[in-house]
Amino acid sequence: MVWQQVYYPLSPWLSTLLAAVPVVVLLGSLAFFHVAAHWAAILGLISALAVAIFVFQMPASMAGNSALLGGLFGLLPIGWIVLNIIFLYQLTKDKGYFQILQDSIANVSEDRRIQLLLIAFAFGAFFEGAAGFGTPVAVTGAILIGLGFSPLAASGLSLIANTAPVAYGALGTPVITLAKVTGLDEMALSAMIGRQLPFFSLLVPFWLIWAFAGWKGMKGVWPAILVTGVSFAIPQFLISNYHGPMLVDVGAAIVSMACLVLFLKAWKPKEIWTTTALKGHALDGGPSAPATQFTRHPKGMIVRAWVPWLILTVFVFAWGFKQTKDFLDGKQVDIVQQADGSVIEEVTYGITRIEVPIAGLHGMVEKVPPVVAKPVKEAAKYNFNWLSATGTGIFLSAVLAGLFMGYGLGELLRKYWQTLVLVRYSLITIAAMLALGFVTRYSGTDATLGLAFAYTGALFPFFGTLLGWLGVALTGSDTASNVLFGGLQRITAEQLGLSPILMASANSSGGVMGKMIDAQSIVVASTATRWYGHEGTILRYVFWHSIVLACLVGLVVTLQAYVWPFTEMVVHAPAAAAAAH
Repeated sequence: MVWQQVYYPLSPWLSTLLAAVPVVVLLGSLAFFHVAAHWAAILGLISALAVAIFVFQMPASMAGNSALLGGLFGLLPIGWIVLNIIFLYQLTKDKGYFQILQDSIANVSEDRRIQLLLIAFAFGAFFEGAAGFGTPVAVTGAILIGLGFSPLAASGLSLIANTAPVAYGALGTPVITLAKVTGLDEMALSAMIGRQLPFFSLLVPFWLIWAFAGWKGMKGVWPAILVTGVSFAIPQFLISNYHGPMLVDVGAAIVSMACLVLFLKAWKPKEIWTTTALKGHALDGGPSAPATQFTRHPKGMIVRAWVPWLILTVFVFAWGFKQTKDFLDGKQVDIVQQADGSVIEEVTYGITRIEVPIAGLHGMVEKVPPVVAKPVKEAAKYNFNWLSATGTGIFLSAVLAGLFMGYGLGELLRKYWQTLVLVRYSLITIAAMLALGFVTRYSGTDATLGLAFAYTGALFPFFGTLLGWLGVALTGSDTASNVLFGGLQRITAEQLGLSPILMASANSSGGVMGKMIDAQSIVVASTATRWYGHEGTILRYVFWHSIVLACLVGLVVTLQAYVWPFTEMVVHAPAAAAAAH
């Protein structure tokens, strides 16, 4: 029996308030009551189930199955990525390779501010473009903590840096998905997002250094910040507008890293920030402090120290391509002729990708207007793509790197078990948080929250952008937020006479600023920096950065909706794509 979502089981205001309860419980437990992250996630999940079943009248079996699906998704692909990134980090650390790596980075510049630009922003953007799903924060957080940043700095600043690239993460997956769920032209969406985010690709590096070093510290390295931001923003605009979404982050990150390193050969800051002691508003660091001593190693040793991370880069990049995923999944497309003469494409997969429909949930939940244009049954399949998952590529790269570093198979097994024990609570937390997100999705409580933003009339360009922010904060994924609210953005925009391309893009652009406060990313950051139990501290630190930056994105979108010359930046959908919807 199909169950239709009910968005206002009580009055609109009361329904919206009750729909927000799971989010308040989760974030409140973390930020204000200092509850351990895994218990906060479990409490949030219990409250989500209670609201879904007793308020929104979702059958209990469906609610339980949606939690199960979310938990499985939390373990694979998300938890699988985190586990294997930490495994690689532990291998390099125990052999001394990570020390050589951080020495080599410090010898590019000992200045903490420059290291943030190079690692947290540019290097993180590369991993966001290649893999996404928590990979950049896991990698950059581990490197920053190794360089001597405080745990809060390494965690919080990695999260702030991983914003502007998110909409084009995992080889453009959020944009490609947004085009599918809205029926809008993929290239038009890519171009429109590429006319919103470059403003923030220029702003975020300044914001990042200001958050770390304060206004005075930021002024001391403004030329390097400008080079980093401009050399990222321009390729981001050009690639997104003239090539498409897939290689935006990868191309822009490579250009940005190269430009920054070349610039540093000709320019150095007057004061070098090296200390890890807290100074006022800075998370750590201060001018002219005693420098941390980093050893200069022979070039051969430096190359060997970078090899494990180069292997990781190659595997992650290769695993990101659709063609690679299709091959690893054993995907086959057959053309089948029907009895009436029509033909359809029949897609099958090999044993490396097992699609498991969740009984009692798949095709049994129906979204209804005004969230969608017409009733749509929600799919509920768990894709056990154990070989094509990004985490598998990371695992194989870690094993190969371990063999390169001289580990035996027995040692690798022992290290893997130690890593699993190390991150066990993080895996529980991620699974519970994704379970919470899936319960809110299938019960329709997230759509209830979204409708509150949709009824803002002329202010919708601003609040619609915040809707994307909310979607990522709830789901932990710009892709998932686009699936959740992309259709609602288009419908509302058309009803208000706004550009559907503009508002669908705003969902993705606004969503990037929610990435730093989603519980999944915070757990990844705390795990990567080995700062367990301090997820609430990280959340409190990044929360207002997230809110303010999201509001600034909303302001840009509002200007593009109503104010010339910003209105000239709006991309219009090709006639064929619009007619096809």
